[in-house]
Amino acid sequence: MKTNKFLTLAFSFMALLAVTSCVENDDYSVPESQGNEENAALNKLLSKIESGEVELQTITQVKSNFVQYEATQFVSEIAVKGYVSSSDETGNFYKEFFIQDSPTDPTQTLKVVLNQADTYNQFNKGREVYIYLKDLYIGETNTGDDVVTIGGKFDTFDNDVLEMTSNQIPNHLFRSTTTETLMPVELELSDVGEEHIGMFVKLVNVQFPAGLENKPYVDPTDDFDSQRSIESCSDSGTFTLESSTFAAFKNELLPTDGKGSISGIVNKTYDGYDLIINLNTTDDVVMDGFRCDPLFQDSFSAANLDKWTTFSVTGAQEWYYNNFGNPSDSATMNGFASGAQTNEDWLISLPIDLSSVPSAFLSFQTVKRYGGNNLEVFYATDYTGGNPNTDGTWVALAPTLDTNEGSWSSWTDSGSLDLSAAAGGNVFIAFKYTSTSSAASTWEVDNVKISAE
Repeated sequence: MKTNKFLTLAFSFMALLAVTSCVENDDYSVPESQGNEENAALNKLLSKIESGEVELQTITQVKSNFVQYEATQFVSEIAVKGYVSSSDETGNFYKEFFIQDSPTDPTQTLKVVLNQADTYNQFNKGREVYIYLKDLYIGETNTGDDVVTIGGKFDTFDNDVLEMTSNQIPNHLFRSTTTETLMPVELELSDVGEEHIGMFVKLVNVQFPAGLENKPYVDPTDDFDSQRSIESCSDSGTFTLESSTFAAFKNELLPTDGKGSISGIVNKTYDGYDLIINLNTTDDVVMDGFRCDPLFQDSFSAANLDKWTTFSVTGAQEWYYNNFGNPSDSATMNGFASGAQTNEDWLISLPIDLSSVPSAFLSFQTVKRYGGNNLEVFYATDYTGGNPNTDGTWVALAPTLDTNEGSWSSWTDSGSLDLSAAAGGNVFIAFKYTSTSSAASTWEVDNVKISAE
């Protein structure tokens, strides 16, 4: 008796032989002659899969062939199936598309590069696609970016995977008659990771930062790609929306009058360093809620600590502005000077007005380098500017702090810290740093925010 996998393939094969088409959207229809050729080619592949001549592998199995910095050729009779997650209909993708392993709750993806523009006419979003992999290559289009890609050739100089040629496409890339509705994976900004590259996702509870009013998706001074910031209304997380300067929506204004969700494809910047999201269409940007602008915010981009006072109880070192942060600029304290030094230093905010809100929440980000004491975080309502050990009633908070002492880039979200007990008046936020003669960590603090929700 055949397995369920082969039964599924048999039904797919029978459906493709049917005269009637089950294409969901007639806008993506093709001339009958081309459709017949496509069906015949796919039917031939499905027949070989049915007979066992070609093995249908999962995307996970296919990705096991990936070797970073290398272009690896497939030599076995294997194929893979997926559902197109991206669309170049608005010009925001070019000669590429992503596939994911399921229309709902996907776990794996692949990028496909091909010498064909306007791929949405054939490989529209949600389309079920089969790729015959023998003689194709798996690797990266930009060596080192970890975006696993299928292509037809490779560059002998740097091992970049290159596009499938026009001659290769009809022999390796086949669409079925099925187009599924993709259900986006819902994510908070802080939950987005490399495992989501190529997936159709929905970033929830987000907004564009204040200051981008009347700005278009694409900065007219950019030549290729343009980046716009996204901020979370849940915590201090931030992310980047990247759009091509060739996108049809480049001159549309960003919807900055509310908060909501942004759906698109998680991707990498060209240099491969940072995660971004690319839109299929601006219809997937839905800002239908009230903005969550903070009661207090400091990303230290003003290149100073003017919203804070520093108080050194012990030691010569003090809190200072640093031009490194997430993504840049931070408040930093380091008790090391020709060796670890004993320090107690406080970074205390100026009074923050909570008189108009019934509740408030604090969030921030930290990074820790080298061993030493953890940062302590407090709030008070009665501080008057003196030594915080004797001035003010300080209430300890319990944030999530960075624990990776070996990295400068392991920025960690604090989580949402309840300040509601301080609502109705002014509040002071304090970061207390301590070090000893045997251990002095470096702590950086960034993106401090107090919101009413």
